[in-house]
Amino acid sequence: MKLQTTYETNNYPIIIEHNALKHLRHYIENYKDIVLVVDNTIAQKWDDTLEFITSEYDAHMLVVPSGESTKSLDYYAETIETLLSKNLTRNTCIIAVGGGATGDFAGFLAATLLRGVDFIQVPTTILAHDSSVGGKVGINSKHGKNLIGAFYRPTAVIYDLNFLSTLPYTEILSGYAEVYKHALLTDADAVRNIESHFYDKTTLASLDEMEYYIYKGIETKLNIIVKDEKESNVRKFLNLGHTFGHAVEYTFKIPHGHAVMIGILFQFIVSNHILNQKFDILHYVNYLSSLDYPLNIINTFKFDSLYELMLRDKKNDQQGVQMVLLEGIGNPVVKHVDKSTLVESFTTLQTYFKK
Repeated sequence: MKLQTTYETNNYPIIIEHNALKHLRHYIENYKDIVLVVDNTIAQKWDDTLEFITSEYDAHMLVVPSGESTKSLDYYAETIETLLSKNLTRNTCIIAVGGGATGDFAGFLAATLLRGVDFIQVPTTILAHDSSVGGKVGINSKHGKNLIGAFYRPTAVIYDLNFLSTLPYTEILSGYAEVYKHALLTDADAVRNIESHFYDKTTLASLDEMEYYIYKGIETKLNIIVKDEKESNVRKFLNLGHTFGHAVEYTFKIPHGHAVMIGILFQFIVSNHILNQKFDILHYVNYLSSLDYPLNIINTFKFDSLYELMLRDKKNDQQGVQMVLLEGIGNPVVKHVDKSTLVESFTTLQTYFKK
């Protein structure tokens, strides 16, 4: 399966298939230097698969920690200095092999090294089907998640589905949140389809036909980002669940998708309050519970600390917190939400998890 961006210029392919790494040679054969930035877990489990890059192309290989710990200013400074010590030229390609955090970090390295070198995304998780497409790269600040970054397009996205075979269930859960989000942004049929296909932990863990839902998720995202690359209007819709979710993730250090799914649940409640929607909150609580999302953590939330982080969200303006809400499935809108509504919605959220 192959998709292609449709910007006016500088488009890139997105190849989604088993054994997709065979296509990588075509995209890297003309570079003077190759830098392979590999997630530590992938480096351990898939070293033989990646060997052709390091052996055939004499690539520099940097193994980076798994997860968000990579995305710090200190680690960025250390890594960029290491790369500069290798006397690289602008005829360099950085290849990010790993999950969303690895792709964000390696992309930011590419955007800033020598004022910009090419990079290729090789996502290895379900979650990265979202982050590897669209050109958002960056690192975290002590003030919040992804506050230091750039819009910087990859040269290609090579999505080899073989990597998904070694994902632990917690990573499957994390990635599924973004796949499910894309269904919510599409239409009610897409949501009914995905909920009926992945209806409990066993069916989701099987990954049966996951490639179809990954493809559809990327297709949904592409339909949005080609209209608004720099997030001035409709691209904000892709942040469904993220305003509250990022605050939860940053505070509790839980996987990104787990936090986003809690954020999606929260926005259903906010939508009911201010958009006069009638979303069946218990349906979503039961569905997410059947998949084994750790929803009981909601009992431990304190509103004020999460609210402070929500105030730092990149979508906000001088009027305060903005959230992506659903005015019906498949109909996202961006709305200002006042503090009193957030408090009321937060209280409602916790009532579903009272012991």
